[in-house]
Amino acid sequence: MVQKKNVSFKLLIAPKAKSNTRLRTKQMEDNQSDRLYYSIGEVADMFAVNVSKIRYWENEFSILKPRKNKKGNRLFTKEDIKHLKIIDYLLNDQKLTLDGAKKRLAENREGVEQNAEIVTRLTYVKQKLLAIAKNLDHEPDEEINDSEE
Repeated sequence: MVQKKNVSFKLLIAPKAKSNTRLRTKQMEDNQSDRLYYSIGEVADMFAVNVSKIRYWENEFSILKPRKNKKGNRLFTKEDIKHLKIIDYLLNDQKLTLDGAKKRLAENREGVEQNAEIVTRLTYVKQKLLAIAKNLDHEPDEEINDSEE
């Protein structure tokens, strides 16, 4: 005798906020992993912000110290981009003020770095799963009959 189970899968999609920024940053890092420096324009594109906001964050957060060439152009390293991810996480995802973000970094920098990295990885996995679900033959809300023998 074969029993059939009705299993319903629902895909819950959270509202889009800055998750695409994390995905763009991750993809750009994957594509350009051998690069040592990024221009301020490239970094601004990674975070979907204006160049002026990157400059402002540089002035406000002491952990952000890009190098400058002889012309004075800012050159961001992977470490700088990591710090920008943390700042972006605190300001945009956690919705902290500048003072709140500075305080959180001063109190528990390692914990904030770990949380930001976890959120980045989970967002990347979520985007991959959404792409897989989109490519499946059935809709995510359809019932799937699973038979056991």
